[in-house]
Order: sequence, then C-alpha cells, then structure tokens
Amino acid sequence: MNISFEFFPPKTDEQKATLEAALPKLKALQPEYVSVTFGAGGSTLSYTPETVRRLRDEHGFDAAPHLSCMGGTRDEIRKLLDEYKTMGCKRIVALRGDLPSGMASYGDFRYASELVEFIRKERDGSFHIEVACYPEMHPQAGDAQSDLKNFITKVKAGANGAITQYFFNPDAYFRFVDDARKAGVEVPITPGIMPITQYSQLRRFSDMCGAEIPRWIGKRLEAFRDDADSIREFGADVVAELCRKLIDGGAPGIHFYTLNRSKATLAICARLGLS
Repeated sequence: MNISFEFFPPKTDEQKATLEAALPKLKALQPEYVSVTFGAGGSTLSYTPETVRRLRDEHGFDAAPHLSCMGGTRDEIRKLLDEYKTMGCKRIVALRGDLPSGMASYGDFRYASELVEFIRKERDGSFHIEVACYPEMHPQAGDAQSDLKNFITKVKAGANGAITQYFFNPDAYFRFVDDARKAGVEVPITPGIMPITQYSQLRRFSDMCGAEIPRWIGKRLEAFRDDADSIREFGADVVAELCRKLIDGGAPGIHFYTLNRSKATLAICARLGLS
C-alpha cells in the first residue's frame, strides 16, 4: 500500500524539534513521498523551500512542495518552480489556498486550475501535479455539482492526481470517486486521512474545512473528556478501520495529515500492519 505524509514548515525552535523527532519514525514506514504545505504572503514564502530542502538533503525524503495561489505573483511562482526543479523535486501539490489573515487581495491566480495551467505552460514535463478535492464538498462551494465541476477543471488543466480533504465517512469518498469517473476523470484520487488526537482541535479543523465528524464519533470523543490516552486509542481504531475500507474499496493509497507528529500516524499504521 502506498502511503504519503503531509508536514507544515516549522517556524519556531519548538516546532522544529517536534518535526525532527517525528521524521525518523515516519521514514521507517517508507512513504512514497512527503508534502510540505505552503506559507503564503511575504517572507513566509521561504519557509516551504527551506523545509523541502532539509527533508530531501538531510532526511532522504522525496519531498513535494505545496504551491498556493494566495499571495504569489507569477514571477514568484516561476522562481519557486525553478528552485524546486534545481532541488530535484518531481512532484508539486497545486492549491488555491485560503487568503491569509491581513491580506486584502489574492495573488496573480484566483483558482487552482489557473495555477495548474501556469505550471504546465511554464515547466511542462518537470512536475507531477497533485490537486485537492473534497468528497464532502468544499465549504465555499455553492453545491456538490459545481464543486465537482471545479475539480474536473483542475484535472483538465493538467493535474496528474488528487488528494482529498480528510473525511470519516468512506461512502462520501467512494461516491465522489464514482461521480468523477462518470464525468471522465481518470487520475488517481488519494484519500487524505486525519489522525484523531484531540477532539477540540479536530472539531475546529473540521468546522473550517467542511469535514463532517459522524455523530457517533463525536459523542464517543466527548465522553472521553481529557483522557488523552483513550482518545488516541479510540482514534487509531476508528481511522485504521476507515483506511482498511478505503484500500479494500480500491483507493490508490493513503495520505496522512501528520501535523508534524508521529505517534497517532504510527498507531494507525501499526493497526494496518505497516510498521
């Protein structure tokens, strides 16, 4: 089974130490690649390349940078593409992204499809391009049909594959894939998976991204209150079972949103027999 991990660029010494502690444990699982989220706006544009370089050169990961429309000009994106190509990166995750707090306007691109088209035009053949998709619908989409059309547009612009927003209902993923296939989309659609470690954090993330926490899961997590060990064990059981259903149903792999930590992801992978 192909697995991959997502990290975010650490900014503080504490965040760097947390990521450094997680990396050798996660590398032991032999991921196909790891991705690094995009810091949009101003000097934070440098955080992603620095993290990608460290993951590649110091830890031996095949690291794929995220590129976002937000706050990036064509010249900035072009320079980043050249920098990543020089590093040896073969994969890019192209996203629209969210407008950072305090920024009044977008960059030169409004939609991920425009960014994908730009990458294809400027550096065609240099990168395998992944895009995002939403089995439970993007929170800003008008309806499910228009959301699917947006995804199809990204694929037609040149995307090679897609990674979903996280979800806990496998039927949502399978229905989305079926609908995409009926619409002519043939690229792999890899489920994104969020380990469960803390209910308040999970609920906050889910409210922002539109991911539904099934009622029975929410009620169980609420009942554990501050019992972190019970939450981790229950979360690992639930998410591992989700992963089993996805793989058995034909998912091409699993992409874990690690939040730069290893324990919860390792627990899931152990239950899947991957450790």
